[in-house]
Amino acid sequence: MKPTFKILTLISTLCFVSLSASFSSFAVSEQKVEEAEPENGPNLGRMLRKNDFAIELAIFETGVPPEFRVWATTGNKAIDPAKVAVNVKLIRLGDGIDDINFFQEGQYLRGDTVIYEPHSFTVALTAKYQGETYLWEYDNFEGRTRIEADIAQAMEITTQNVGPATFHETIEVFGNLKLPADATSNVYARFDGLVKKVHVKLGDAIKQGQLLLTVESNESLQSYQVLAAKSGIVSAVNVTSGEQSNDRILLSITNDKVLVAELAVFPMDLAKVNIGAKVTLSVNGVKGKLIGEIDSRVLKVRADQAKLFRVLVNNSDSLLSEGAFTTAKIEIDTYNVAMAVKRNALQSFRDFTVVYAKVGNEYEVRMLELGRAVGDEIEVLSGISAGTEYVTENSYILKADVEKSGASHDH
Repeated sequence: MKPTFKILTLISTLCFVSLSASFSSFAVSEQKVEEAEPENGPNLGRMLRKNDFAIELAIFETGVPPEFRVWATTGNKAIDPAKVAVNVKLIRLGDGIDDINFFQEGQYLRGDTVIYEPHSFTVALTAKYQGETYLWEYDNFEGRTRIEADIAQAMEITTQNVGPATFHETIEVFGNLKLPADATSNVYARFDGLVKKVHVKLGDAIKQGQLLLTVESNESLQSYQVLAAKSGIVSAVNVTSGEQSNDRILLSITNDKVLVAELAVFPMDLAKVNIGAKVTLSVNGVKGKLIGEIDSRVLKVRADQAKLFRVLVNNSDSLLSEGAFTTAKIEIDTYNVAMAVKRNALQSFRDFTVVYAKVGNEYEVRMLELGRAVGDEIEVLSGISAGTEYVTENSYILKADVEKSGASHDH
């Protein structure tokens, strides 16, 4: 592949709304230099010539992992490969140097190292023949571009380092908020009589020991006070001043400081959910997330075969209401992975899924083998080294620039 210095042009279709109009003048990162196409040999490899001596270096990948093969000629006549010593060094962006030696196989020399993706590197080839040493060096770049730091900052290209992660695998379920069974207590008159005064009204917040009613006993004709046995909200008022108590419920007091989220889990997920599992709740109309854990479950399944799991929810600020709908994520597994990247960093390149590694002001694809995905992260099995800095936000800008440059997979 000929060396290419990438052009990064801000075109209107990228819609960089966040940049000021002055950034539209960031027309290029570097000028593209036109060079003659390299000469290809009879084996579709790259021809390297000095005087009458020539080397054809080709990547071979038919039925085998990619590897180098070398044919040597002098005066256009084939040289016995046993008489030529060849070494190739591939200088990669931020990933060190691949040192490749060769051994004879039939009428060519075969490299002893697999050439892993991306096939993007500076090639340094040394050949020794009849006491002479021949040196060549050329760039074979693909999926690589360069953006100066100030422009990358203006475009809000952000990065972080590849590293380990803890994955919390969840299932999403739905439910609503209910009051605990013991949330409401009923208020009676100790001695039946005339309710002389009701001191509270529906919806009042009351404290334990607060005066609720004044009642005159029918037997003693003495008045006595009915006090609140606990704090809560007046949820029912069934009497007015001047009525007889008649051994009935006069008031109801409900403590709403703890609610219960009843979450429906269907048969396909039942085996995954355990008592004590961590739960993250989102309640309609309430900002932020609520964290809890599975406290208990209802023994009987509903008509739709869903089983209800119960989560105690702190409502000390009384922002939550009975009957509110909730969405919940129940944690069903937790595990560590050696490497993970952000899912929004992923882009396509040829037939690969890639992220863009950053080395200085240069960016280059890294072909990934991916594993499990949880939330906004995905496990990386291979294709990038731990600690590599990679682009997490606005990686599509790099993809567009690489595609515009016409980078090809040149062997």
